[in-house]
Amino acid sequence: MAEFSTLKLTAAFVALLAMQGTSFAQTKMQHQSGMDHSKMMQQGAAKLPVASEPGQGGFAAIAEIVALLSADPKTDWSKVDITALREHLVDMNELTLYASATSTASDTSVIFTVSAEGRALKAVHNMVPAHAGVLSNSTNWNVKAEVTDTGAIMTVNSENPKELQKIKALGFFGIMATGAHHQAHHVLMAAGGANIHGN
Repeated sequence: MAEFSTLKLTAAFVALLAMQGTSFAQTKMQHQSGMDHSKMMQQGAAKLPVASEPGQGGFAAIAEIVALLSADPKTDWSKVDITALREHLVDMNELTLYASATSTASDTSVIFTVSAEGRALKAVHNMVPAHAGVLSNSTNWNVKAEVTDTGAIMTVNSENPKELQKIKALGFFGIMATGAHHQAHHVLMAAGGANIHGN
């Protein structure tokens, strides 16, 4: 997962400085000499509209769950594991952006052959078998997966022609994004519950 975008930070910083009537060059010099960023942001906050996007998806997901856990008086902070959540979010990013998948179809199934290298390969191994089990329990598909040295093979079966058409249309990445279990799973993982992905 890419770290918080430097370009986005810079753009937001420049916009703030422009609204405050301060030149970017002057403020950069102040920053290098140890100017307090938080103080400047507090001073400028009253002049800016309220933003809702933190700027990066993984950061936003962590921030949302931290807020949920902080608002829950029953949260057991001795079990909270935000690092495990962050590793899973890295897996999601690596699989989505850096894995590749091909498919072959029959009258009743679609077989996805997934391949990846490096950190993305670890993501495939962590996520594909676990997600296959979740899909088998939450859909009317029969989903099986096995890991390989280069990735994984996922087989999705359905006797219903319309469902098979849907599976073909979704493709591997659409299949991986199917279901609303992700959000609940992320909260459970961060709270110290079971991690089905085995990071």
